[in-house]
Amino acid sequence: MDQKVIKYYRQLLKEGFTNAGSLENPSIVLDTVGEKIRICGHTSDSRLYVYIAVADDQTLSDCRYLCNCDPTANVVVEILCTLIKGRTLSEVEKLCIDDFVRVLDTSGDEFLEKSNSVLKLLNRGINRYRGKVS
Repeated sequence: MDQKVIKYYRQLLKEGFTNAGSLENPSIVLDTVGEKIRICGHTSDSRLYVYIAVADDQTLSDCRYLCNCDPTANVVVEILCTLIKGRTLSEVEKLCIDDFVRVLDTSGDEFLEKSNSVLKLLNRGINRYRGKVS
């Protein structure tokens, strides 16, 4: 496993997973199992749910997650929550792998793969949300 991912994960263990938890009445719910996107490990009970609140149909005001995942997935989803809070839907849709790389300053294969998958999951959720509010 990538040393920078390990360091970040250990920091999360020590200081707490800031964005862990759920939201009541989220605007967007992302589900890796439902979307058939593998982010969390390779066991049948590995899953990730991301809950996003959208204020005024535009700004992502909060992001929380629940997961039964491996350390790299936990790091990726924590970074995701940090990157999207306070941004507009349009800004979030422009996020890319490089944004994740800048936060952690690593380009390990597993980290990049999971970051790409979580971005794909996020964009699907945003597209569904836009379809509902249109």
